[in-house]
Amino acid sequence: MIVETLSTFPDMFESVMGTSMMKIAQDKGLLDFTAYDLRDWTHDRHRTTDDDPYGGGAGLVMKCPPIFEAYQDITGIDKGAQPLPDTEATQPKTGPAPRHANGPRPLTVFLTPCGQRFDDALALQLAQEERLLFICGHYEGIDERALELADLQISLGDYVLTSGELASMVVIDAVVRKIDGVLGAEGGALDESFANGLLEYPQYTRPATYRGVDVPSVLLSGDHGAVDAWRREQSLARTRALRPDLLS
Repeated sequence: MIVETLSTFPDMFESVMGTSMMKIAQDKGLLDFTAYDLRDWTHDRHRTTDDDPYGGGAGLVMKCPPIFEAYQDITGIDKGAQPLPDTEATQPKTGPAPRHANGPRPLTVFLTPCGQRFDDALALQLAQEERLLFICGHYEGIDERALELADLQISLGDYVLTSGELASMVVIDAVVRKIDGVLGAEGGALDESFANGLLEYPQYTRPATYRGVDVPSVLLSGDHGAVDAWRREQSLARTRALRPDLLS
């Protein structure tokens, strides 16, 4: 899978994408990740990606032109980006050439509070895509006209984050672990919370007794049928107690 991000703070992705399962996925050749810097598509000496909102108000709004130019270069799809007035286009575009401009058309995702609520089913759906492009908002938001580039808008929930970079990392992690071969255990993602609509059953490992608390004996029995039944029962009980809305 090809995953690309376009944001004003691409360095934020280094630690997450360079460790644990995200790094393993890349090492296995299952994930091809690139973080693009939106500032590479600006033309003023200050590399400005935002401006004051029309109508007044707090904060800054991300500008349309860099987003449209970047999208066109990254995807190879001409969305009719308009040239800037000479007074604004004072500096040439910088940065490396996009790597997959001639590749498959990406599903373009905007991270926004107005989007569809992200869940496990949507993660599984996105894991079937060949290429994903995440456009990450920052500051007060993105100029509404840029949303015409979106194939999908996603929200993590009813709260506000400082940046779309944080939100996109959550989505990318949840999606990539659904790709066959990423997790070490075959079918590992199938037993996780929400995969079957329920919370996951309790997990234990060595030692069998710790501080006077024993691991449930059924897990030590070697009876796989009994273990499966216990896990199903525990999963239902935990969901009923903690997330009854999932059962409905």
